[in-house]
Amino acid sequence: MSLNQLSSGDLIADRRADYARMLAESGDTQGAAELMAQALELAPDWAAGWFRLADYEEKSGRKEAAVEALRNTLRLNPEDVFGAGLKLALLGAADTPEQPPSVYVERLFDDYAGRFDQALVEKLHYSVPEKLAALIERASGDCHFRHVVDLGCGTGLFGERIRGRAEFLEGFDLSANMLAKAEGKTVYDRLGQADLSLAPDASGVFGTLPEGRADLVSAADVLMYLGNLESVFVIVDHLLAPDGLFAFSVEDGGTIDSFVLRSSLRYAHSEAYVVSRCTASGLSIVAVERSTIRMDAGQPVAGILFIARKPA
Repeated sequence: MSLNQLSSGDLIADRRADYARMLAESGDTQGAAELMAQALELAPDWAAGWFRLADYEEKSGRKEAAVEALRNTLRLNPEDVFGAGLKLALLGAADTPEQPPSVYVERLFDDYAGRFDQALVEKLHYSVPEKLAALIERASGDCHFRHVVDLGCGTGLFGERIRGRAEFLEGFDLSANMLAKAEGKTVYDRLGQADLSLAPDASGVFGTLPEGRADLVSAADVLMYLGNLESVFVIVDHLLAPDGLFAFSVEDGGTIDSFVLRSSLRYAHSEAYVVSRCTASGLSIVAVERSTIRMDAGQPVAGILFIARKPA
C-alpha cells in the first residue's frame, strides 16, 4: 500500500475519502474535492489527504485551492515524500527544484517495483536498455568491459543487455525494492543502494570500494529523476578509469537552456546542457543519438542517448 493510500486514523474521514476517490474516478473531481475537504476537517493533520485534495482541486481547475492543499502537505510532511514541491513548481507557486526529494523518488520506485518490467516494456514500449546497449556496441566494437557500474539499475533491464560483455557487473539504485527485483535476476555481481543526488562520499557508490574502478558507467533512463546533473557527473568522474566510457540517456529538453520539469514530474535536459556538463567533467562526446524512448499518456517521449569518454 502506498503512503498516498494510508488511513487518516479517523474512520469517518477515511470513509469520506473513499467516497471522494470514487467520485474522482467517475469524473466528478469537484464533488471529490468537496468530500475530501470534509474528511480533512475531521483529520486536519493527514498529509496524504491534503495531497489527494490538491489533485482533485487541480483537476477541477481550482489552482489556488490546489496550491493551498500542497502547502499544507509540505507543512505536515516537510521531507516531501509525495513530491508536493514538484507539483507547486508546476503550478507556478514555487521555483523548480534542482533535484526532486530523494524520499519521493525512493517511494515512487519502491511502489513501482513489482510491476515495473511489465508496465514499462509491454505498455509503455520502453526501449532505452536495448538502444543504449546497441549504441555502446557501435562506439566500442567488440570490446568487453572489465568492470561495469550500472547507476540507477532498477530491476536490471540494462544489466541484462550488458551482462555478456562485462567481466564484473555492479548495480546501484535508490530503491530497495528495485534492487530486490534485480537481485532475483542474478545478473549482477554486486548490488548496492545509492543516492546520485549526493556528493560521492555520501552517495553510497563508494564506501570501501575504490575510485576509478569502472571502464563503463551506465545510467539508462535515470537522469530524468535528477534536475541539476552536477552531482552525478562528479560521481561518474570518480568512478571512471582513464579511457572509460559513460553511457546514458536523458529526456530531450529541446532548445531550453538547461533542464525543465515536465508534467510527468520528470526532468528533461537539453543537448547543450549535457554537453556542457561533459565538458566541465573533462569528458569528450563519442556518440549522440536521438530516439523515442517510451510512450507516456499515448504520446511518444523524445530522448537523447550519449556515449562520453574520459581522457586516457
